[in-house]
Amino acid sequence: MSQPIPTRNRSLFLLDRNYHEVRVLLLIRSVAEVCDGVGHVDGLGQLAKLDFLVRYPRFASRVLDGLDPDDPRLHVEVSDARSVETPMRRHRYGPWDERYYTVVGALLGRGLLLRGTDGRARVTLKPSARGTEVARDAADTYAWAAVSDRCRAVAEAAGGLSGNRIAGLIQARLSLNEEHDFGDLIT
Repeated sequence: MSQPIPTRNRSLFLLDRNYHEVRVLLLIRSVAEVCDGVGHVDGLGQLAKLDFLVRYPRFASRVLDGLDPDDPRLHVEVSDARSVETPMRRHRYGPWDERYYTVVGALLGRGLLLRGTDGRARVTLKPSARGTEVARDAADTYAWAAVSDRCRAVAEAAGGLSGNRIAGLIQARLSLNEEHDFGDLIT
């Protein structure tokens, strides 16, 4: 895949759609592969809530009961415990990123994701055979290993929780509603 990102270019890299595509593909693959899961992501709502926990690793253990705050797969070091991979916005139903439509569309268009209707949501997402291969190759690189670990930890801890249930846990356990108005970046 790609080489580790030089620190001086990291902010530009995080704005790149390709970065978000690989992270989303890694997350969907992780959800599809957890043993007690349903084998797919149930809609963009569930994807957004799980992705929020991947992008804000310090919140993941506060929201998901099955995740230890010291889990090494979260890659939360003391020096960056308040760091945010890439910020999301607060919307009515929880954290959201406007890029999901283009990111998921691009992954579907390239045949890396499969769209289904066999879940609770109108649309379900799972990786195709090629998408699984691309995600596996990415996870094996230094640049993506930490993100892949974080995706796996979040997917395992979330189990079969619906997007609405995760949104409820986020609302109950984090103070996002008091600290952020609709549309604000979550920091």
